[in-house]
Amino acid sequence: MAIGISRAFCQQHYLQHKGLLFQDHYQRLSFVKWKDTSSLVTRDPQRITVTNPANGKQLCTVDAASSEEVEWAVSHAQTTFDSGIWSKASSIHRASVRSRLAVSLQQRIPDMARIDTLQTGRPIREMNAQMARLPEWLSYYAALLRTNQGFVAPAQGKLLNYVQRIPLGVVAQITPFNHPLFIAIKKIVPALAAGNSVIVKPSELTPISLLEFANLTQEAGLPDGVLTILPGYGHTTGKQLATHPLVRKVDITAGTRTGRALGAIVGSNLSAFTAELGGKAPILIFDDADVISAVNGVAFASFIASGQTCVSGTRIIIQENIYESFMMEFLKKVESITQGMGDPMNERCSMGSIISPHHLNRIDDMVARRQSGTVLTGGKRMLGKSLLDHFDFSRGSFYPPTVISDVDVSDELWQEEIFGPVVVVKKFSTESEGVRLANASKYGLGAGVWTQDLSRAHRVAADIDAGLVWVNTHHRNDPSSPWGGMKESGIGRENGIEALEAYSQSKSIIVNVASADESQTDDWFSGEQKRYG
Repeated sequence: MAIGISRAFCQQHYLQHKGLLFQDHYQRLSFVKWKDTSSLVTRDPQRITVTNPANGKQLCTVDAASSEEVEWAVSHAQTTFDSGIWSKASSIHRASVRSRLAVSLQQRIPDMARIDTLQTGRPIREMNAQMARLPEWLSYYAALLRTNQGFVAPAQGKLLNYVQRIPLGVVAQITPFNHPLFIAIKKIVPALAAGNSVIVKPSELTPISLLEFANLTQEAGLPDGVLTILPGYGHTTGKQLATHPLVRKVDITAGTRTGRALGAIVGSNLSAFTAELGGKAPILIFDDADVISAVNGVAFASFIASGQTCVSGTRIIIQENIYESFMMEFLKKVESITQGMGDPMNERCSMGSIISPHHLNRIDDMVARRQSGTVLTGGKRMLGKSLLDHFDFSRGSFYPPTVISDVDVSDELWQEEIFGPVVVVKKFSTESEGVRLANASKYGLGAGVWTQDLSRAHRVAADIDAGLVWVNTHHRNDPSSPWGGMKESGIGRENGIEALEAYSQSKSIIVNVASADESQTDDWFSGEQKRYG
């Protein structure tokens, strides 16, 4: 089996939503292939209730991993790693498993999209588009395994110094609620490609799609113990994984405060750490930008996923000569998005819900306690009926796309990640002022630049402190393109060769290829030979 904590039948019936079948309870697998583990299954496990944030209805319950189960899972993952069944398998074999998994996932995309819509409240149209790209990550790393090459390092004398990449061991990943399966796969695939044993703690708010995906890995031929899913809470399951001495790398997507706390713990174990943390992405719009293209691009950057992404365009910085024309069209666009909100399962729904009442209240409170700025549109929780399909917003956690002007740079709304569909807009005059405003943040994950001036585009992109800068577009990504931030937005990179190498380590092997006769003269204590060179 590929997973340790997975779905299992608790009752003999399923929940059904528009043709989608999944269980109403996901519990610990009974460890039927694992020896002497019956004592690990507690009689009254802590259960996590997974709720649809769009209507407040319970989707299912999931058993949280106990402390004993976390300990056992890490030990089992280490045993699996030491066995070499995956860690020492050929790269060709690991690539073939990736390829089979890509095919299996492709066939399940409609189901996975519906699951993530139900557990996140994001529109089905968004999730269909996102899920359709997931097999690309599997195919990319399968290709990388088949084509990536080691190298021979220079050496003096008759020495052959070849360098290999070898896996780290047991690695732990803590994934967020906003892109439940997408971000998990971005982390899991390179970690498995490198030969590690991987343990994933999904967000307690959205664990279902990852549990379903884990079953596909079994079908694709991933050995038992190589991938383990441990549902649980961050302060218990997540912390226990991060502190475990056998875990050689921790990879998280979380807020900066969480990343800082876990990074200190991981560092004390001398383990590797990758963290994609908070963001407050600026979008600079210059006078020469095409207004309609910029409006469409900024609307996508700001309100996709209801603004619940780390690269969400939250600070819209507009050059003064285009400010009025841009804002007129932008507010029309925002109004159309608001009017298009409704049931997330409706294919025409423009924007979905916030992930939970707690997160909704946080957004509402941040807007209400601002020290500056004028709300141009939105700014209050949605409680009425949808104009699109009469969906009752009061049943769920809905917040409209919100635009606030004239916010001071020192204000919380400018400085802190709100993680919702709220943007602040501000004028600028010169290019240098625009760049200064863009960099007036402790975060540095994503940024956008809209201009038709090619020289300016390259110049400004270089000057913005962000790990990702889009020019005349936003939130575009490919499995080959590095993804990560500067400043307090994290450490390390996802995607591409960098991610594969971050989940592996170099091993240098130096072989004396001289003949026996030549080697006999290699006597340090005769005083005739060179060393260390």
